[in-house]
Amino acid sequence: MSRLHSSHRGKASSRRPFPVALPSWVPLDKDEVEEEVLRLAKAGTTPSQIGLSLRDTYGVPSTRLLTGKRLTAFLEEKGTKPTLPEDLSALLKRVVHLQQHLEHHPKDLSNRRGLNLIESKIRRLSRYYRKRGRLPAEWRYSSETAALMVQ
Repeated sequence: MSRLHSSHRGKASSRRPFPVALPSWVPLDKDEVEEEVLRLAKAGTTPSQIGLSLRDTYGVPSTRLLTGKRLTAFLEEKGTKPTLPEDLSALLKRVVHLQQHLEHHPKDLSNRRGLNLIESKIRRLSRYYRKRGRLPAEWRYSSETAALMVQ
């Protein structure tokens, strides 16, 4: 499969096989994991960072095996789900950083092109999320309000 904004092909990557049963060496039980997930979510941590923290700090390979739900579904059920999807907010942070860079370096045309490519990716993603109902139907991206959406 080729890359989106270049003519390079890239490497095919494999995914880890999803385990069917919870390993016997997991030190935490379901209630402890749920408490830790809620504590990290209230601290403003993204769902992927929560998963990494549980894996690296507590040795929990998959919260889905313990709770029976995906992490974002669990956070949505508890009412601590982030307002923007994680990939969209990461792209918005990149846009804000590039806009600040281009204010200081207005002749940096390669980064201006990168900014245009990221903004087009944001528009495609927002269209996808509006169709799926994860964003409100009236949500629109504008480069002026991108910094406000990130904070």
